[in-house]
Amino acid sequence: MIVKDSRTGFPLFDSAYNPFKGPLPTQEDIARGLKPMILSASGWRKVFAQDGDAESAEPEIAKRDAYLAAAAALVQAEYLKAQKRDPSVLVGVDARPTGYSIAQCAIRAFLSEGVTVRYLFIASAPEIMAENAKGAHGCDGFFYISASHNPLGHNGIKFGGSGGVYPGSVTGPFATRFKELLGNPSAIQRKLLSVDEATLEEVYQNSGKAKAESLKTYHDFVLETGERPIGAYQELLRKQPLGVVIDFNGSARADSIDISLLEELGARLMTVNDKCREVVHGIVPEGENLQLCKDSLEMAHQSDSSFVVGYLPDNDGDRGNIVVWDDASNSVVVPPAQEVFALVVMATLSEMQLSHPEAKLAIAVNGPTSMRIDRIADAFGCKVFRSEVGEANVVQLASQLREQGYLVKILGEGSNGGNITDPAKVRDPMNTIITLLKLLGDSEIMRNWCGKSGQPMPRNITLSGVLDSLPVFTTTGAFSKDGTMQVHLDAGTLKRNYEKVFLEEWNVQKDKLKEEGIYGYRIYQSEGTVTREGIGEEFRHAPFKGGWKACFLDQDGKETGFIWMRPSGTEPIFRILCDVEGDRPALHDKLLAWHRSMVRKADNL
Repeated sequence: MIVKDSRTGFPLFDSAYNPFKGPLPTQEDIARGLKPMILSASGWRKVFAQDGDAESAEPEIAKRDAYLAAAAALVQAEYLKAQKRDPSVLVGVDARPTGYSIAQCAIRAFLSEGVTVRYLFIASAPEIMAENAKGAHGCDGFFYISASHNPLGHNGIKFGGSGGVYPGSVTGPFATRFKELLGNPSAIQRKLLSVDEATLEEVYQNSGKAKAESLKTYHDFVLETGERPIGAYQELLRKQPLGVVIDFNGSARADSIDISLLEELGARLMTVNDKCREVVHGIVPEGENLQLCKDSLEMAHQSDSSFVVGYLPDNDGDRGNIVVWDDASNSVVVPPAQEVFALVVMATLSEMQLSHPEAKLAIAVNGPTSMRIDRIADAFGCKVFRSEVGEANVVQLASQLREQGYLVKILGEGSNGGNITDPAKVRDPMNTIITLLKLLGDSEIMRNWCGKSGQPMPRNITLSGVLDSLPVFTTTGAFSKDGTMQVHLDAGTLKRNYEKVFLEEWNVQKDKLKEEGIYGYRIYQSEGTVTREGIGEEFRHAPFKGGWKACFLDQDGKETGFIWMRPSGTEPIFRILCDVEGDRPALHDKLLAWHRSMVRKADNL
């Protein structure tokens, strides 16, 4: 028996598919499947496509990977049962073909542990998290099958509850237990073969209803996040029409609220690749992958000048980079992710100060977020707090700040693109677009910013003009080739060596650096939600995988830029970044090259 999704027509469930029947995979085979899997707080992932091709559109997964999927669900099931009697879980997938198979394995596993399952099938990450946080049947946790912006043949899992991913303090033990379970595949097989088939089929039959409920929850949640009623947006768009181009690229957002909500608010839309799994170019919403969105916006603008912005989400729909019509060049431009984040931060802080003039404003960002944010925050009397890289870290830091009496409406990772707008706990391009809608339609937001930053109020508010009003910094691109390296040493040894090299190099280079306006430095090291000032191992802890940053000081002791480094938690690479105040590409390139040379030297000591 095959059950199909009523919205997309895709298969949800095939009763003939049960990879847990028949011979067990060998321990060696399971070990081969587990070896490339990255187990980080932000998500577990690997290539799940059976042919092993990272770009594969094949829906099948290997038997050994079916056991990996089941074991991951069993780990969360144990956790949920320890928290509550008779727990429930939301299961959803992004638009990758292998999600179909992984979900069937995970759902069997949850049911084998007596956990009630509500299956959304294809849902964006912000949608499933909104349903988890706010839905009438939101469940006690969520198990989201996605590899985010990784290539199509990859897939993975995000674990969470209360509308956000679990912190590392929870998922760290998950990884240990996961490996323990995989040491006994016969026990996994016995559990999963015990599942009642009628109960299993019922989960899939109820999927359409669960999806409809989640879409309604998500619609209301996005409006709650924007803090204005529908009528207010409609009035803004009557005064200042806005056209939006969306290149869905076959993502999960193609079966979400984007079209219906934006049309309800009064926006004009043009969409391309708006069927799930209609993936026509790379998934990462960067670089050449934005070309189709650029071309589409240019075409739309020529026929209707209200079309001034477009966006491209990644496959799970939590990231979305924008393209903007630029009046000065009469063309479409792609603002860097750090600039887009700064734009949304400026608009949000300005609006919050207008609506909450007595509030203590704060913003939570990660270590490599550009200091553009610090300059914007200074204008509004807002404090900036930094965490280690990782969405869960930023969300947790924001929560801690609210407990201290701060109003934290906007947070996120400028270095990774996208913004998180409270009460959301995940990036969401819909929140970005609605912020831009308010910015263009409500002149008081821009007027407040211009007043606070000492700039004249423009006669006409345009996105390109607003971008030009932001503080200028030169920053390494999030996906720049110069921003990644391959290293051999473990993080602890590498940092220890790097600090030795840095101190030696500083003594050699300090006079030349003064010629560039750099007179000193401060060292910051981030782990989880904590950032400590100081150099040396006493300011970090094993396994030493947090962020390390040297902030450069001008003659007056003011921080004007930084170099930063950290091993990636989701890819087998070492990330580095440089941020310099002003339009100074030559200095940026010089400092980044110096940084790279010191990392390379440290790696070879």
